[in-house]
Amino acid sequence: MSTKSIPLTSELHAYLVTHGSPPDQVMLDLIEETRAHLPEDAQMQVAPEQAAFLTFLTRLLGVRRAVEVGTFTGLSALAIARGLAEDGQLNCFDVSEEFTGIARRYWTRAGVDDRVRLRIGPAGETLRELPADRHLDFAFIDADKVGYSAYWAELVPRMRPGGVIAVDNVLRDGRVLAPQDAGDRAIAAFNDEVLADVRVDPVMLPIADGLTLARVR
Repeated sequence: MSTKSIPLTSELHAYLVTHGSPPDQVMLDLIEETRAHLPEDAQMQVAPEQAAFLTFLTRLLGVRRAVEVGTFTGLSALAIARGLAEDGQLNCFDVSEEFTGIARRYWTRAGVDDRVRLRIGPAGETLRELPADRHLDFAFIDADKVGYSAYWAELVPRMRPGGVIAVDNVLRDGRVLAPQDAGDRAIAAFNDEVLADVRVDPVMLPIADGLTLARVR
């Protein structure tokens, strides 16, 4: 027994992935293409166990209306789209045509492209185009770290009661304890902001680089 999450060796991580919901061939090919063609940016892709968790969580919540801020090459969006209810819709917000061009191909290959609507542009602005009422069931934030607070401000008022916001990279590889750059400082401040926000009930989990789940009251 342990009173805290155990560290993962490469071997134990591989065991965890294969004994959970292992990625299918579409996801494996997307992961490999991202690593091969974008080696300097591939770390922005969610971990395979995190993708499985996003599908599981989306199904568990019965999500129909979802938002993703920061899509990259589309693995997390693919995972969320697969978990949506039959008439569900995922709005993805990103700034890169290059990265999301890869995403589009894999969404089509996986048969979920009809569930995903991609919006290119600064999310701080394009999020404001969403209806202002509380209509969202789920949101996933995984974009530029200095923008997290602004995205949070736009999304929380649009979440239905009981809706969930998931936020990635909240541990910054441990650097939230001693921030080293603007991204670290932004995340450390954002984590304090979420903890103090009376509109949500948050929990922080040690999945990948840290994942906060916040249930909106």
